[in-house]
Amino acid sequence: MPEQGDFAISIARIAGSLLRDRFKEKHQIDYKGEIDIVTEADRMSEEMLIAEINRKFPDHNILSEEAVEMDRGSRYRWIIDPLDGTTNYAHGFPMFCVSIALEKDGQIITGVIYSPVSDELFVAGKGKGAFLDGSRILVSGTTEISKSLLATGFPYDIRRDPNNNINYFSEMALRAQAIRRAGSAALDLAYTAAGCFDGFWELKLRPWDTAAGWLLVSEAGGVITDISGGSYGLDSPSMLASNGKIHDDMIRILDSINPADSRLP
Repeated sequence: MPEQGDFAISIARIAGSLLRDRFKEKHQIDYKGEIDIVTEADRMSEEMLIAEINRKFPDHNILSEEAVEMDRGSRYRWIIDPLDGTTNYAHGFPMFCVSIALEKDGQIITGVIYSPVSDELFVAGKGKGAFLDGSRILVSGTTEISKSLLATGFPYDIRRDPNNNINYFSEMALRAQAIRRAGSAALDLAYTAAGCFDGFWELKLRPWDTAAGWLLVSEAGGVITDISGGSYGLDSPSMLASNGKIHDDMIRILDSINPADSRLP
């Protein structure tokens, strides 16, 4: 693991420890939208991560969920989510993580996702494979949708925009063995890389949600596209990740649905 990878692991563990230590406390919650929240823990974790990156790599660019993007004209960009699963965290549900990725010349070269409560560390390096707590991980071998465990999530504007994944979820629920909606896209991707989930899809994700997980799934032998099967990029409006064996079937199911048909009662 290059110097940047070891550094990313180190600061992910520090941020995770800070979050874990304050997990059961009462949190200060601010609303960024109708249901989109941020806590003092998000800001505390983010401030530490940015400070450490600035100390170690002062010329690197930084993109983080809550802070203003720092563009210093570098070939390197850190993409960080200081607390993915904020709503879970605020409610005391132990499904959250720290996600850190390093991009060089537009390609993700390092990805680290750390789950503080379970103390699980997912690490990937471009061309180096994906690992959980030091052991190599690979995507699952499931070949049938009907036998697959899938993961997904819903966007924060679910109450206002009919393009909200409800229709996709309803159709996929009839086809898969089961679907989980745990509230952390980064962890969903990490568990897809580890073979726990066979596939994952979601709409309207942001770069800090997906950067590290994208590399993890790819290095674990999985496939990443948008939900129509097109090439995926950090600014894509949707993401589909799978073990590759059920990918085409997932695309066919998702493509058969008209996004405008999803409406709340």
